[in-house]
Amino acid sequence: MAVLIVLSALFLLFVGVQFIPGDAVTLALGPKASPEAVARYTEKMGLDDPVVVQFLIFIGNALQGDLGQDILSGRDVTLMVLEEFPYTLALALAGLGWAVAVGVPLGCLSAVWPNSWADRITGVLAVGTSTIPSFLVAIWSLLIFAIALKWLPVIGAGEPGNLTDQLRHLILPAFAVGLGWVGYLARMVRASMLEVLGENYIKAARAFGLPTRTVIYRYALKVAILPIITLIGLGFGGMLNGAVFAEIIFTRPGLGTLAYEAVLARNFPVVQGTLLVVAGLYVLTMLTTDLVIAWLDPRVRESL
Repeated sequence: MAVLIVLSALFLLFVGVQFIPGDAVTLALGPKASPEAVARYTEKMGLDDPVVVQFLIFIGNALQGDLGQDILSGRDVTLMVLEEFPYTLALALAGLGWAVAVGVPLGCLSAVWPNSWADRITGVLAVGTSTIPSFLVAIWSLLIFAIALKWLPVIGAGEPGNLTDQLRHLILPAFAVGLGWVGYLARMVRASMLEVLGENYIKAARAFGLPTRTVIYRYALKVAILPIITLIGLGFGGMLNGAVFAEIIFTRPGLGTLAYEAVLARNFPVVQGTLLVVAGLYVLTMLTTDLVIAWLDPRVRESL
């Protein structure tokens, strides 16, 4: 299924690029290029082949790690993606990390004391944060914390080699992409925990006098967290989408900025290569999530 999803995404992407206004040959050679130069470039890039043949060639090259060449600079797209990939990965992991660190305890708190003031506050925060678009959070956090209060840097990814400065530049973008998932994770953890807390083995553990903390974190959470792992995998894919807006708003390097600038310039090989990596990373994350669940849950392994 993972292979089929990647191939389907590649095909839709490849076909969609064909309908984007603009001519790659004119972009590469300029509007005053001679017909002979246009013909040579078209033959060299395989643009005179049928779309199906171009797609199969693109797949074959991609499987070998060749994503084509940048039309404007002639650079290898694979190297360009590898240069920008660490910035997007760091942003997605930071956003997901703080969302999990806050959302999971909030969900446990709501489940342990349902219908309490803590549960109601968590519910309001969950609904409020999950409905705010990440780009809107990015804009307002930039205006408040960077421009008005001047607590954090405005734009960029920090000085190369200076880890402290890079972390300070990462705070606001990570906050923007992760805020919406805090409430979502909290509500899902609450629902899963409430279901597990009603099981007989939990009631037996409490009847034997085990401390509440032990029952919650050692027994209940281990089972309740299994469906949340899938949600975390989906969250990582959501972070990649949110990273596009965050990188543009905060002028950060990354795959989102690379794809955005390539779309504006009609630089088709860069668009295809960047989105291929993002789609592949998303599918790889979901596949890894399924394998982790199968490793943690014997019931899943027995059903295979």
